[in-house]
Amino acid sequence: MKLTKTLTAMAVALAATTGTAANALDELVVAYFLEWPTPNQYAQANKLYSEKLGIPVKWVAFDAGTAMSAAMASGDVHISYSQGVTPFLVATAAGQDLQVVDIAVSYSDNDNCVVRSELEISKDNVMELKGKKVAVPLGTAAHSGFLAQIAHFGMSESDFTIVDMAPSDSAAAFAQPNTDLAMACGWGGSLRAMKQHGNPIIEGAEKEAVVGKVFDVTSVPTAFGEENPDILAKFLAITAEMNAQYAKDPAPMMEGIAKEAGMDMEGTSAVIGTFVFPDTATQLSADWMGGGVAEYLAEKAAGLGDKITPLSDYSAVVNSSYLEAASKM
Repeated sequence: MKLTKTLTAMAVALAATTGTAANALDELVVAYFLEWPTPNQYAQANKLYSEKLGIPVKWVAFDAGTAMSAAMASGDVHISYSQGVTPFLVATAAGQDLQVVDIAVSYSDNDNCVVRSELEISKDNVMELKGKKVAVPLGTAAHSGFLAQIAHFGMSESDFTIVDMAPSDSAAAFAQPNTDLAMACGWGGSLRAMKQHGNPIIEGAEKEAVVGKVFDVTSVPTAFGEENPDILAKFLAITAEMNAQYAKDPAPMMEGIAKEAGMDMEGTSAVIGTFVFPDTATQLSADWMGGGVAEYLAEKAAGLGDKITPLSDYSAVVNSSYLEAASKM
């Protein structure tokens, strides 16, 4: 199957380029997403990470979590902030030595697939989507959500013509009146743009019941964490501080967040308003880093079918020690 070959090629490429962190760290490189506003972007805008860590911090924008994995494999990125679960699963299944060290954001309502309005397709006549072209960013959380939704409605990938597109590209194509895309999947600002021309099949609690939790992680190469535990713990502590500050009073932070997210204030408010940023105590609980995340990873890996070979034990790729250290800073 074409999709299986695509993910297999992706996995082989990642495995082939897997590297280790440099011994001497004179600059921290962090991967993040544009149009994905988060409280820590206030610290990014005000250079608080560099100030508190005592070394320059370089932020590099990516359009998908799969690209983050490749950048960590090559040693170009040390920390991926808000990497999707599916890209993490694809990379680790390929042999890339990564760990989840933090829960960046939970966002069930900010990752979905949208059907063109003029098709007038809803969950009541969803089978009319069969045979149509769908834009899906392969190997991402949006891909997993797409698979879960079509399975829920009794369809499979073979029922569609699937095009691998980054959300920003598919949103632009979706906006064209003569597009041949019937549906597009994505997140953040791109999803918001898609909704101007269509509607999700299911949303909210109904979608979460089908897809499950949707969240992004902070991931690192295992070697980087082992060689730089203090830097990593401090990074997580600053991130947690920004989350706490946002929970108390977001207004003073919004300008900086919007600037680094590359969005206007209206769009920033609309997107970030659908996000949840779990505090450190919540993240360290049994529902999350204390066991729930490892179980979730195993479940999601199994749900990817023959696209990857799941690990035998996902507890080894969830490391709460750096977050525990951060909670004491």
